[in-house]
Amino acid sequence: MEPKILKVGQVIERDKLFDLLFELRYQRKESVSQPGEFSHRGLIVDIFPVTYRAPVRLEFEMDKLSSIRDFSPLDGRTLTSFEEVFLIPLTEVFERKIKRFRERFEAYEALTELRDLMPGDYVVHLKYGIGRFLGTKYIEFRGQKKRHMAIEYADREILYLGMDESLERYIGGEGHAPRLTKLNTKEWERIKEKTRRAVQHVARDLLVLQAKRVVGQGIAFPKDQSWQQQFEAEFPFEETPDQIKATEEVKRDMESPHAMDRLLCGDVGYGKTEVAMRAAFKAVTGGYQVAILVPTTVLAEQHYLVLKQRVRSFPVTVEVLSRFRTPQTQKAITASLKEGTTDIVVGTHRLLSRDTQFKNLGLVIIDEEQRFGVRHKEKLKNLRELVDVLTLTATPIPRTLYMSLMGARNMSVINTPPKNRMPIETAVMEYDAQKIKAALEKEMARGGQAYFVHNRVQSIEKVYQHLHEVMPKVRLGIAHGQMHADQLEDIMRDFLDKKIDCLISTNIIESGIDIPNVNTIFINRADQFGLADLYQLRGRVGRFQEKRQAYAYFIVPKNWVLTIEAEKRLAAIERFTELGSGFKIALEDLEIRGAGNLLGHEQSGFIQAVGFDLYCRMLRQSIDETKTNETAGS
Repeated sequence: MEPKILKVGQVIERDKLFDLLFELRYQRKESVSQPGEFSHRGLIVDIFPVTYRAPVRLEFEMDKLSSIRDFSPLDGRTLTSFEEVFLIPLTEVFERKIKRFRERFEAYEALTELRDLMPGDYVVHLKYGIGRFLGTKYIEFRGQKKRHMAIEYADREILYLGMDESLERYIGGEGHAPRLTKLNTKEWERIKEKTRRAVQHVARDLLVLQAKRVVGQGIAFPKDQSWQQQFEAEFPFEETPDQIKATEEVKRDMESPHAMDRLLCGDVGYGKTEVAMRAAFKAVTGGYQVAILVPTTVLAEQHYLVLKQRVRSFPVTVEVLSRFRTPQTQKAITASLKEGTTDIVVGTHRLLSRDTQFKNLGLVIIDEEQRFGVRHKEKLKNLRELVDVLTLTATPIPRTLYMSLMGARNMSVINTPPKNRMPIETAVMEYDAQKIKAALEKEMARGGQAYFVHNRVQSIEKVYQHLHEVMPKVRLGIAHGQMHADQLEDIMRDFLDKKIDCLISTNIIESGIDIPNVNTIFINRADQFGLADLYQLRGRVGRFQEKRQAYAYFIVPKNWVLTIEAEKRLAAIERFTELGSGFKIALEDLEIRGAGNLLGHEQSGFIQAVGFDLYCRMLRQSIDETKTNETAGS
């Protein structure tokens, strides 16, 4: 077969490119690490040509090949840009060369096929502590060659462990490189003992809270009535199995005589809000009022508008209490809550003010509790002993933590994506006004809208002016938290009513905003956001009712040298595009955030000290021991 040449400016459909690569006997992988491999993520195709010193990255604008550059497979840094790339078939001769090259030059072999560990990954060993995985090596012992894992500890000491040794990948939070453990000291035992004591406090607190709830007399809501079935039938989407299961678990808690305290976890856009609305409607038809507490005024307005729409066929009154409302309106709403004429109120921490009193409060729904302050959390803690509480979080809860908390906290997890949901096509790109214009025009051509996130209030007007000059026909709007309440409300309503094509906003849209018609998002200076924030922002698109491709563009300045941490974050967000990948990204950052949300942020330090998996095992053990001791003592 003849060598193939790909050139910058060439138009080639991705499927045809893949067919060509398969023809050349290249193998498709999740990420490329050796010659003869290729991978695909959104508008990017990575190929490791058999005659090149490093893999190359092909970037596309639609089907047009816009750039070719090679990069280091270790840290993703660009080495050289090219006008064309030569692809030679992977013949047996090349395969033998690659094999000989690996044998000769690699001191340590990778272990990816067994444990998904890469050289350089931090690992935890229960006995020896935290080290750096270097790879594997064959070592001769008593006349026998055996494969061993090479782990580097403090002071560059290397320990060779047998392949049957229990080793876990260290997970300890984004941007935190752990301290390597010193071998032959008591350091690791001291760290484990300190963490064990901290974990015992967490286990005790969780079980005490659960015991109070079980002993205390809560509200036993009546079984579903005909209105409930009608309300649920009006849901415009098809429920996922996890949504149905979560709804059943919430209803079962509500119908029991004990106060509900359930945590509902689900990836971004997986339908937690609908489960919450069904619970709210059940409470109202049971004769009680509902308070929905959210962290931002924009989100309060969003939930209010969605709820108003959902209950339009029923005699249910919904109000919103936030700084969007004038003092007179706020006074009227608080009076209606006290009289019992308002059934459901959506609001920010304003709902926790002294003047907010209810006639018959039965259910409190808290959206993203970790975003509230310490003072507000204390009030919420007291509420839990009086009424039913349902807490929603978009932070994916990893299975290890979920299993550890079983029996100590009531949790529902939504893992399945809604029907017709597609992975969001993701690309990291240097700032280019013409590329932004092309992507925006493509979205508008199908009747859609877009977000342009610029997280600096001081310069947001300049961005508006610049984009307006480049795209004078595009209807732009600005939204940020420092705007006057009336102005911000008008902007959000215009955007919802499709009078604005592209909303330029700060990250106030990050939490919970759900506008299905918005399916393209640009995030300016993406290098300045944390990984969890980037993931949440990307989750604002891709919610269209029918099958529709959504796009996320993470923009960095032209010719800008990124920090290693920023490069890692952007590489991770670009790599994990498939549905539910919040759970994979969790390995980089969200597991610590998830644990902090559930167990208190002070626990994050202990998690970083021993690694996430070991912490979870210690927590599970402590919960079991505390339960056993209490049973023996009673």
